[in-house]
Amino acid sequence: MLGLKRGVNVLVDYDPAWPAEFVAERERLTAALGTIAKGIEHYGSTSVVGMRAKPLLDILVGVLPLADWACCPEPLAALGYDYAENAGVAGHYIFGRGPEAGVRTHLVHVVEFQGESWRSNLAFRQALRGDAALRQAYVAIKEAAVAQAPVGRGKYTALKRDFIDTAKAALAGSPQAEDHP
Repeated sequence: MLGLKRGVNVLVDYDPAWPAEFVAERERLTAALGTIAKGIEHYGSTSVVGMRAKPLLDILVGVLPLADWACCPEPLAALGYDYAENAGVAGHYIFGRGPEAGVRTHLVHVVEFQGESWRSNLAFRQALRGDAALRQAYVAIKEAAVAQAPVGRGKYTALKRDFIDTAKAALAGSPQAEDHP
């Protein structure tokens, strides 16, 4: 199951359908974006088997140069995405879609292909996939964040920020940072 009202923070148990949902969406994105997209990856908690997550499919789209993000709004709009101009993630151009107004199922984050954000987000995903203790600690942080901020994505994200930044800093330059499919 995918879908969450905008601004609401809820974690659900892992859904084994999420990887197939990503594959289908990657095909749609590849067809729409063509050579603009240098890479399309499933990331975030829905990309980690067994992890509780907000039921939103996070997708990383890499473009090069980053200025090519400006080529994305029109083809993404044709797929039902709208530009979330005030999403507040530095270096990310974020587009969301959902089946109805006020509900999101997919978030596309357009970033520089092979840039710092691309590499660090995929390294964090790989670390979560391979390290049960890290996964468990991250879920605990997320559950505490939901308890403190059941409404408001900004606050929820801010409550997780130190944990994520610390984990990414520890991963920087590690062999895991280069190990992603």
